[in-house]
Amino acid sequence: MTSGCPRTSTDSVSYPVEVDYAYDRVDPVMFATAPATAAFRGDGLDRWASLLPPLAAPGLGEGGTPLIEVETGVFIKDESRNPTWSHKDRMNRSTVSAAVAAGAPGIVVASSGNHGASAAAYAARAGLRCVVVAGPELPPAVDSFLHAYEPVILPVPWEERGPLMRRIVDRTGLHPVSSLTTTHTGHAFGPEGYKTIAYEIHQDLGVPSAVFVPTSYGELLFGIWKGFTELRRLGLTDRLPRMYACQPIAAAPLAEAMRRGVAAAHVTVGQTEAYSIVAPVSGYRGVVTIQDSGGQVLELSDAQLLAAQQELARVGLWTELSSAAGLAGLRTADNLDAFDGPVVCVSTSSGFKNRSVGMSPTETIAPDWDNVRSRLRAAGIRD
Repeated sequence: MTSGCPRTSTDSVSYPVEVDYAYDRVDPVMFATAPATAAFRGDGLDRWASLLPPLAAPGLGEGGTPLIEVETGVFIKDESRNPTWSHKDRMNRSTVSAAVAAGAPGIVVASSGNHGASAAAYAARAGLRCVVVAGPELPPAVDSFLHAYEPVILPVPWEERGPLMRRIVDRTGLHPVSSLTTTHTGHAFGPEGYKTIAYEIHQDLGVPSAVFVPTSYGELLFGIWKGFTELRRLGLTDRLPRMYACQPIAAAPLAEAMRRGVAAAHVTVGQTEAYSIVAPVSGYRGVVTIQDSGGQVLELSDAQLLAAQQELARVGLWTELSSAAGLAGLRTADNLDAFDGPVVCVSTSSGFKNRSVGMSPTETIAPDWDNVRSRLRAAGIRD
């Protein structure tokens, strides 16, 4: 059901369809440490297949990303290590599987960044056609990346992306892996892929006191939250983390929904370089996550995002500006004393996706020692 819940949705608010499981039939050995889990091991999301929708599409080795401690008690979940260098690979293994299982001739996605590239890659892997309804200005690196998978790319004005995608679905039978609804619902299987991030954090660390998540529509936020709630439902933990949604102040519809006490909100998008987490509308899943976890929505300036991106680079992690929102949120949170354990900041994508990539080539310098020495000394390096 890609048009939201047919029973509860209204003309103004679309509610997502939820996926449930026979939790009483889950073998808890799946979450044990090796070698007990040998029977469950596999590449990518296959490790968790019994708690996922049917994985009908072949994988690319998504998941299993590292958890890196950058200072005492602060961990970065580095999703740039996925096959197309973003968290979207977990989602698209699940959503493209839905297209394969439904017998669709291909998929259609509305995206100008990580989601489009990932969807095109998984469609190619599954032997399906892919149509990417993009915005008017694709970042140069992402443009090249997309073309490698040979999808049909349709750059249109931002406000036309949704209506055009719906028309393509109706006319061609392509399976939508982006939201079709007025307020965001997303694909029902999307958060199912994302929740494996929680499983992996639990395997490596247990349950952290808080998780800071770069947030646009709220699907990743909700997916991670659902993963932790499932762990508690299965009796594997008695605690849950607080969830922090980290949005650019120029596009923070979830923050607006929380302020107004509504299921979803529309906002006018302002100027920001954090294009991957720009959203003019929120979805109900984000509200549920913040309310149920006792968390908070944090609104961030581009300057705060840039500072966090630079901080990550100093410890060896090159991230997209949007991906630094998790750490930026942690740095601006005002209740750190309330955390009684480690915190995790999710970093969603590689710096390769930044708009500036390829736009500032390095100049060749004269290699004479005086010139080299002056540059070294300027950097504090003495001969």
